[in-house]
Amino acid sequence: MALGLSASPPVVVLLLSLLGLAAAGKLLVVPVDGSRWLSMWEVLDMLQQKGHEVVVVAPEVSLRIKTSKNFVMKMYSVPYTEEDLKKEFQAFFHFSFEQGSFLERFVKAYQGIKRITDFGVSSCRHLLQNKELIRYLEKNKFDAVLTDPVLLCGAILAKHLSIPAVYFLRGIPCGLDFDATQCPRPLSYVPRGFTQLTDHMSFLQRVKNLLHDIPDIFLCDFAFQPYSKLASEFLQQDVAVLDLLRQASVWLLRSDFVLEYPRPLMPNMIPVGGVNCAHKELSQSKVARKAQFAADRAEVALAT
Repeated sequence: MALGLSASPPVVVLLLSLLGLAAAGKLLVVPVDGSRWLSMWEVLDMLQQKGHEVVVVAPEVSLRIKTSKNFVMKMYSVPYTEEDLKKEFQAFFHFSFEQGSFLERFVKAYQGIKRITDFGVSSCRHLLQNKELIRYLEKNKFDAVLTDPVLLCGAILAKHLSIPAVYFLRGIPCGLDFDATQCPRPLSYVPRGFTQLTDHMSFLQRVKNLLHDIPDIFLCDFAFQPYSKLASEFLQQDVAVLDLLRQASVWLLRSDFVLEYPRPLMPNMIPVGGVNCAHKELSQSKVARKAQFAADRAEVALAT
């Protein structure tokens, strides 16, 4: 199992030493709305303070993504309203806290993810069809794309622009992050979603863990295949979902082993801690330190 940076001080020293060699770069950011954006915003603020030019591409209709003096915002039109978006997000999050049998939760997850996916794919299609914006992105020589791969529009743009992709994520449904990085995911101690299992399982619990992989195949198919079709049309070549995910240079994982079960990591997967919303009850210094750490890792990607 690959060690986290906190367990490998020489690696940390090496990465930090590269920061002095990093010239100010130009970063293209394709965010995901909601709490994922609030987490990313903290990192972008740190990168801007370090002298990097940050350009954020976002839809005109969003819940949390707003303009800022710390970066350039490029917006594009979408065919839905803020009320439509808010309604679907609220319904999806409400489901996340509901109880019930596995079958009931699976059906509700299918319905919720399908609706959210439709919004994401529609937004991405309108971005890729915006010829003026695409020409702007092509003319500006970006050094990297920072995006959350739970929606694959940023990954499509990274492939189109032939620049490195840095993924900043909490996780991807169906374990696609494991598949894309060829990272082991042992059934013996890595619990699957919705199982309510821990990393200590009996034989029957491991069988249950195995069975929960089966519906994931269907969830991934309808949730991510539309992006494969969209990418193939835009790039004019056959592109699979895993092809888009595998192009990542660095995976910045918003996870913390203090709160999560142990899992293997690959060399380009770096836990940056729970860089989450800056809640008023949290120490601002702690939030800032986590954001600073994530920004340093992103800056290394820009330098290399």
